[in-house]
Amino acid sequence: MYDSTFKRAVVTICDYKPNDGAIGFILNKPIKMQIAELVADFPEFEAHVSYGGPVSTDTIHFVHNVGELIDNSVKVMPGLYWGGDFNKLKFLIRSEMVSPENVRFFVGYSGWEPDQLNGELDAESWIISEMDPNYAFNNKKNKNLWRDVLTLKGDSYSVIAQMPERNSNN
Repeated sequence: MYDSTFKRAVVTICDYKPNDGAIGFILNKPIKMQIAELVADFPEFEAHVSYGGPVSTDTIHFVHNVGELIDNSVKVMPGLYWGGDFNKLKFLIRSEMVSPENVRFFVGYSGWEPDQLNGELDAESWIISEMDPNYAFNNKKNKNLWRDVLTLKGDSYSVIAQMPERNSNN
C-alpha cells in the first residue's frame, strides 16, 4: 500500500458486507492524546487514542474485550468487540469495571466502498494475517506491531519486516 496513511499500517477489519463495504481501524498509529481530552464529560482514564483511518476523523470509535458488559457491542471475533453503548462504557469506567487494558479508542476509521477492498486484495495491495485480539490492546507494542505481525507470518514476510522504512538507510 503506497498511500502514506496506510504505510506499514496494521488494520483490523471490524465489519465487512459485500454490498456495503468494509470498516476497520489502524492499530499502530497512536495519537499523543487521552480520550478525556477529546470527549467532554469523559471520566479520567489513561486510555490511549489511535488514528483509526482517514474517514470521518471528527468521530470517535472504540474496540474492547468486554463485550458482555457493553450493550449493543458487535462481536468481531472472540476477545474483540466493536462499539456499543458509549454511556454504558463511561459508567463502567467510573465504576472501575473496565480498565485501559480493555478498550482502545480511535479517531476516524478506515473504510472501503463495496468491492473496493476485494479489488485491493486482488491487486495484492494488502498482506493478510490472522488477527490476535491482543494486538488491539497491547499499546506498548504498537510501535513495532507491523514488524511483529510480518515476522510471525514467517518466510519472506520476516525478511520484509526487517527492511528499513527508508531504502536509503539500507
